[in-house]
Amino acid sequence: MTGSIIRRGRSSFRLKFEAGERDAVTGKRQTRYLTIRGTKKFAQAELIRQLSMVDNGTAVNPSKVTVAEHLRAWLDADTALSAKTKERYRQLAEQQIIPHLGGTLLQKLRPAHIQDWHGTLLKAGGKGGAPLSARTVGHAHRVLHTALARAANIEIVARNVASVVRPPKVEAREVQILTGRQIAEVLARLDGHTLRPVVIVAVGTGMRRGELCALRWSNVDLDGATIKVERSLEQTREGLRVKAPKSRYGRRTIGIPASVVEALRLHRLRQTEQRLALGEGRLSPDDLVFTTMPCGRPLSPDNLSRDWRRAVMALKLPLVMFHALRHSHASALIAAGIDVLTISRRLGHGTPAFTLTVYGHLFGDTDAAAARAIDATISNA
Repeated sequence: MTGSIIRRGRSSFRLKFEAGERDAVTGKRQTRYLTIRGTKKFAQAELIRQLSMVDNGTAVNPSKVTVAEHLRAWLDADTALSAKTKERYRQLAEQQIIPHLGGTLLQKLRPAHIQDWHGTLLKAGGKGGAPLSARTVGHAHRVLHTALARAANIEIVARNVASVVRPPKVEAREVQILTGRQIAEVLARLDGHTLRPVVIVAVGTGMRRGELCALRWSNVDLDGATIKVERSLEQTREGLRVKAPKSRYGRRTIGIPASVVEALRLHRLRQTEQRLALGEGRLSPDDLVFTTMPCGRPLSPDNLSRDWRRAVMALKLPLVMFHALRHSHASALIAAGIDVLTISRRLGHGTPAFTLTVYGHLFGDTDAAAARAIDATISNA
């Protein structure tokens, strides 16, 4: 079997290869064309994979591929997705998409099918026939949309029918935050608790759970009062995995306040004392800042949330998730009048626009301040 690759743009390649089947009239081998987006190396790998499937007889005529087959093949082959994201996508595919649309031929899928599917999920798509929330249906829709986009890119289907039908509208939810007084009360009640160091760093930096769990002492500069965020820890069914931050904007250096520096100095001292008592020697730069006690193993994000929930119930803390500490950090910065660009960079958001989408309701008093500023300008004219 032979094939060729033709560049069709900066990151697009057209694959041409013999499909193995012979035309019923002419007897000639049929030729297939696929458009691949990505690097040339990726296109070469895809051509080799396609030729291998033709050679060993596992290639499938695109017209006979079902939604279920395409979804599973896409999730198995996509290397761009993180392990945690792929795990969640597979869960949505197996539980919410395939039971309803899996047997439909990919090329026969129509917008009406998508619309009916939304209605079914909203009415009885959950466990035991319970209704699903519009948010969950939206997540499932995005998984299907992404899979169909790939099918359109490699020309299995002519268009992405999931683009025609919008997912159900989700009512915006205001983020959970702690007030300044509540933060002070939480830290006071956590005095002497093993969670206090990670909680005060979470509030003082706005770092995500995975970023906190992957933080090493080499990334903490106590004299310069900064923390470098360079990696994140995620939990999958296969275990813990260190990865790059959520996006390229996640790599950042965060200035930390004096209270956080003091808390980290004390935490480092106690961690060193504990290690020496256990005969493990002094801390090295590669050691993690936050670990399980007393064994010193990596602290998983899920266990961090579990420990937080237990502390909330035992110490009668405000009923918020651990992620609310990140939101509380952003809220405190907004209340102090810090500009949205600085806040966005501290949080590792891709753009200030995203920060405004999440926290826009907290900027409520800025319009009145803007009006007063304009009034002062006019009055001085």
